[in-house]
Amino acid sequence: MKLKAVLSVISVLVLAWLILPTLILVPISFSETASFNFPAEGFSLRWYENFFTDPSWMSSLFLSLQVGLLATVIATVAGTVAAFGLSKMRVRGRAMFEGYLLTPMMIPGIVLAVGLYSVFLQFGLLGTLGGFVLAHTVLALPFVIVNVLTSLEGFDSRLELAAASLGASKTRTFFTVVLPLIAPGVGAGALFAFVTSFDEVIVSLFIQSPGLQTLPVKVFRSVTQDTDPTVAAVSVIVTVFSILVVSLAQLRFVNRKRLNA
Repeated sequence: MKLKAVLSVISVLVLAWLILPTLILVPISFSETASFNFPAEGFSLRWYENFFTDPSWMSSLFLSLQVGLLATVIATVAGTVAAFGLSKMRVRGRAMFEGYLLTPMMIPGIVLAVGLYSVFLQFGLLGTLGGFVLAHTVLALPFVIVNVLTSLEGFDSRLELAAASLGASKTRTFFTVVLPLIAPGVGAGALFAFVTSFDEVIVSLFIQSPGLQTLPVKVFRSVTQDTDPTVAAVSVIVTVFSILVVSLAQLRFVNRKRLNA
């Protein structure tokens, strides 16, 4: 009983350590003064208004959403197909192929950023929408593969044989039998892919241009160049948005699990 109490206290302390820095941004985002002083002075919505009325902030937000959605769609489709193909491999080279596909998740971001910069420079992809989507897809792909592979490990392959015995083609079997059963893994992979793309800053710093900056890059440059509390307002908005997305995804997963029970 004492051990359980100690572990509970430690868990609360760790949670507070992780959350408190984020919570401090909330009062700062409502400050009247153009500083990051804490506690904040006064109450004002001017920094939220500045975010929604400043064309440069809105442009960065829409670019991040556009790149995130496109990268998520491409990474989800490609990652699902790749994971399904890996699950069917029965050769020694499977581990090598799997490790190769998961490389962007394991190597340092700065190394990947320099590599992508060199390649994109040769093909004229720096500072382009296509370059952003391609780079973010590379980063998001491993998360889709890992989640889909996890779902496929619990998939009963005899269901495919049963569908084939009833005359279903491989394509129809995949879309009507396999995909619905691994949908939670695909959904989780898509969610991680979008979050990874939306939050990416290191690679985006290398491939951005003055007229094409994602929201994390805009936040990074704003923090390093001035003391505009608009950054705090942006952080609060993004945090609330992330919590809502994760909560809705978790709620849908719980409801799906109850229906299948």
